[in-house]
Amino acid sequence: MPPAIAVITGDIIASRRLGPPERLSAVLDHALSRLASRFGAVSERYRGDGFQLVLPQAWQGVTAAVLLRAELIRHSRPQQRWDARLAIAIGHDDRWRDDSRIAEAGSAPFVASGQTLDALDGDHHLALRLASGDSPCLALLIRHLDAMLEGWPPAAAEAIAERLCHAESQQALAERLGISQPAVHKRLRTAHWPLLQETLSYLERRLKEESEAHD
Repeated sequence: MPPAIAVITGDIIASRRLGPPERLSAVLDHALSRLASRFGAVSERYRGDGFQLVLPQAWQGVTAAVLLRAELIRHSRPQQRWDARLAIAIGHDDRWRDDSRIAEAGSAPFVASGQTLDALDGDHHLALRLASGDSPCLALLIRHLDAMLEGWPPAAAEAIAERLCHAESQQALAERLGISQPAVHKRLRTAHWPLLQETLSYLERRLKEESEAHD
């Protein structure tokens, strides 16, 4: 059986009320490009505010989703919160290649990801679907993770985005952001970084076990 992949389907929340659209579109392009560098993700945007990504390492799906949302939130403008609804599906696709076109893909993880996004209600912006079926424990963790992200101000999201891309000290992160180390510490504390880090590590282990169990 081919390795499992993660498919993330998403759209910008309330995109028609946000602006300027050119700036938001550029931020989304930058975020998708960063995920390509960090995770080897392949992405494709659709007309309007929709997009889809494929990650070759399925277990990185949730971490990638958190980074994507952090990149959007960090660039929020006054009185406007930039964020996205994201649905992650884990599954196998023996026809997927890095040079494949996402728009032409129709295997189980692509379908599941799209259906899961459609099923999201207005109170939830993150969901996870496994090939093996629903897991109440993981679903609850994803809801807690979603609630954590909802409380991030842009400054905290900026610190998390950089921390997820660079495993470095707070002092090094401060130099990267051009702020003081105490300011970095405050931002990470506001975003509940220790809890987030533990949660993502646990989810990565679980998803890796899930992927390997069905190889």
